[in-house]
Amino acid sequence: MSRQIFGAQMSLRCCGPTFPGRTGRPCWQLYVAQTGLVSEWPTYTWPTSTEIPTVGQRREALTELGFTPAEDAEWEWTEHVGPDYHQHPARVLLLGAVKVRPLEGGAA
Repeated sequence: MSRQIFGAQMSLRCCGPTFPGRTGRPCWQLYVAQTGLVSEWPTYTWPTSTEIPTVGQRREALTELGFTPAEDAEWEWTEHVGPDYHQHPARVLLLGAVKVRPLEGGAA
């Protein structure tokens, strides 16, 4: 069993995803933070919607990226105020995070 543990995070992108391209509409995006360039991190973007993806949808996205939650890992949620550089008013952002490990054999 792999002992590598990574951090997966997801957030509601207020102005669309950062990858593969902007939509201009809100959507949830999940990525697994790793060494190397951010543009190369495994990333999953749900279709434009402000509804929080369910636990099952998050697990499916992680599986597609080749990861699974680490043993006894639970999603943790935090709030913070959005960056000042956006053209719209500052708003509270919800961020989800969970520890993950690579799937045996890689992505599904």
